Amino acid sequence: MDRAGLDALLLTTPPDVFYVTGFLTRFWESPARPWFVLVPSAGDPVAVIPSIGELLFSTTWVDDIRTWNAPDPNDDGVSLLADAICELVPEHGVLGVPMGLETHLRMPLADLDTLLSRIAPRALGDATAAVQHVREVKSEGEVSAIRESCRIAGVAFDRVPEFARSGCSLDDVFRAFQIACLQAGADWVSYTAGGAGQGGYGDVIAPATQVPLRQGDVLMLDTGLVRAGYFCDFDRNYSIGPPDDDVRRAHAALHKATDAALAGLRPGHTASELHMLMAGSLVADGATPCGGRLGHGLGLSLTEWPSVTPMDRTVLRAGMVLTLEPGVQIAPGRILVHEEVIVLRDSGPELLSPRAPTDLPVLD
Repeated sequence: MDRAGLDALLLTTPPDVFYVTGFLTRFWESPARPWFVLVPSAGDPVAVIPSIGELLFSTTWVDDIRTWNAPDPNDDGVSLLADAICELVPEHGVLGVPMGLETHLRMPLADLDTLLSRIAPRALGDATAAVQHVREVKSEGEVSAIRESCRIAGVAFDRVPEFARSGCSLDDVFRAFQIACLQAGADWVSYTAGGAGQGGYGDVIAPATQVPLRQGDVLMLDTGLVRAGYFCDFDRNYSIGPPDDDVRRAHAALHKATDAALAGLRPGHTASELHMLMAGSLVADGATPCGGRLGHGLGLSLTEWPSVTPMDRTVLRAGMVLTLEPGVQIAPGRILVHEEVIVLRDSGPELLSPRAPTDLPVLD
């Protein structure tokens, strides 16, 4: 904050608020109320929140909690927030707000206009780097939490043969997998995705359909379950019946590309160089890399900065938790994607997710 010339931060999103305060709730699913935390350059944070959250917020380390009865269509916390900002930020000071990629401000735009008029002549400054640069590197406590979420997902993936087989509908498989995640210890399953298709799948983000699995399909399941506020994010592929040669080769190429990243990645490499490592391995193996990114940051959000693309020059540092997510195009409309979770150490990557088997698992 000091380097960016910021006198205070205004944080409004669930991950940023949790990171600073430890306030963890699923009530964020309700868009009816804004929540604000101010972090001054000196002194403790101030929470300006709806009164419904006061009891839970009082269990955090934050002592200064100011509330209003929300939602209030006439003044939904704006006056309370403006007063707090004027207390913490000098008249000609700068209030930092994350403004860059992968950020958003969780309050009505009209209320922001009103707030800016109330706190003038104070200015807004971009706090993207101040927040992202800190959150990029995880503490050992955070790494342990992510490792535990990955362990839980691994237990659920091990149970897939119990409920996924030829004739089962994809939506039933998705439901059973989420149940397995919860039974294994997930606090909630925020994200479940995947796909299935003959010799590969064409989509990895669509809702599951009632179409039954059949011999020759490749099934992929991907989860971002949450434990203690921290996400995992990795997938597993399964063949319904013996896979054909194209699928077998694609799976082997993905496994080798992941191995190349595990062997070659070091702190100081950029996200684009990590992309080059995996894409280069795929090409050398005769595979066609999928477009888009081949991984991303992970932590309090399912996806965090940076993105593993040819354009992202973010320097990767020890302590960053990342996904390795190479994908290959088998044929038009048919792809295979593989994902693991690592923490980058001084000596190289350490796997947090249980490693996928070398050979593609076969289901009946």
